[in-house]
Amino acid sequence: NPHHLPPPPRWDTAGQERFKCIASTYYRGAQAIVIVFDVNDVASLEHTRQWLADALKENDPSNVTLFLVGSKKDLSTPAQYSVMEKDALKVAQEMQAEYWAVSSLTGENVRDFFFRVAALTFESSVLAELERSGARKIGDTVRISSNESDLYLPAARKKPKCCQ
Repeated sequence: NPHHLPPPPRWDTAGQERFKCIASTYYRGAQAIVIVFDVNDVASLEHTRQWLADALKENDPSNVTLFLVGSKKDLSTPAQYSVMEKDALKVAQEMQAEYWAVSSLTGENVRDFFFRVAALTFESSVLAELERSGARKIGDTVRISSNESDLYLPAARKKPKCCQ
């Protein structure tokens, strides 16, 4: 089916130290980096900085979309979560990452989160491919003119009509 895309590869190392040595091979060339922590464990939020640093050793930060995801939201009280969310939002801002809170148990935000990751990575892939193929670059100005020959001339070579 041409409208069915395979799921993106995901590697879950569960923050375990024993995976640190092989994890870098999986990070290489990533389009999105999703760092997940337990919203009920302050230490897991602190570890996200190191996991991100490790992932960015293998990737150009300007070429990846970053996500910080708090999991197990269903296990915290609203008051506990509120405190953790403030800290998580600060960390996400430092990382320049998009922040999400999810619950695998209840399914809260899980589907929306994965759709968001897929949409942003697809968009960045399409834009990168357009740039590689020689199509117009992001930020180029598109000029609309009644004269078709003017449409394909670089802006620097065109003379304004007022000066002719």
